Amino acid sequence: MSTYTNLPAPSPEGGLSRYLQQIRKFPMLEPEEEYMLAKRWVEEQDTEAAHKMVTSHLRLAAKIAMGYRGYGLPQAEVISEANVGLMQAVKRFDPEKGFRLATYAMWWIRASIQEYVLRSWSLVKLGTTGAQKKLFFNLRKAKARIGALEEGDLHPEKVTRIANDLGVTEAEVISMNRRLSGGDASLNATVGSEGEGSMQWQDWLEDESADQAGDYEASDELEIRRALMTEAMTVLNEREQDILTNRRLRDQPLTLEDLSVQYSVSRERIRQIEVRAFEKLQMRMQSLARDRGMLAQA
Repeated sequence: MSTYTNLPAPSPEGGLSRYLQQIRKFPMLEPEEEYMLAKRWVEEQDTEAAHKMVTSHLRLAAKIAMGYRGYGLPQAEVISEANVGLMQAVKRFDPEKGFRLATYAMWWIRASIQEYVLRSWSLVKLGTTGAQKKLFFNLRKAKARIGALEEGDLHPEKVTRIANDLGVTEAEVISMNRRLSGGDASLNATVGSEGEGSMQWQDWLEDESADQAGDYEASDELEIRRALMTEAMTVLNEREQDILTNRRLRDQPLTLEDLSVQYSVSRERIRQIEVRAFEKLQMRMQSLARDRGMLAQA
């Protein structure tokens, strides 16, 4: 959409604080207004309507982009990639599906950012397996869940817990943690000079005139993901479902040894079944998401 050439753009030279000030000026849309704008775009290809939908969600894209600030990449470029995903979401948004643009756009924004991150990190740094990519994008969340906020190497017991939670080896957790342990800026960092009138990064992403938390968090996304997983699990046979559930979907996962005894096979065989089942599940979930227009095409 050529109309997007006049969007505000983040840049290292201009500074993120200036960009965040700019996008905060765009008003949020009421549900009825959003619906009518989307209808105008779908039925008439009204670029002005599309432009208004994009600008009203630039703060959403910036907020999601801030969640990827620990990968050592220029924040301005990450936000730009988030905006690309947002534009793709607006282009494909169907208001008749019954959900808000924010809910739909989050899938596209995250997909665009993750593709950029994966392109930017070499295979040598990242690794090539699905489990390593999962670890790459989920390590910080896993650390936060168990209160592992210390700098440097993790305590052994925390390494073990994260490895079990994410289905990877302890060595992979240690290695990835060392790669990602630096340069993690905070949303609580002050923008501009210190003083009475100074603000924090997160202040620029909020709109005091409306309840943005409800829109941006989009709690129904979790329900969508759960529904996708439930449907996708049908691609697995009974043994694969049981092993994957016990290894990756339980609060206290069973060990390879536990399952090897249960199924009278080796631990390596259980590991192979688990990995293959997880790959099949991922592929099926991605296929279902694309069919429903929730995920960018690979």
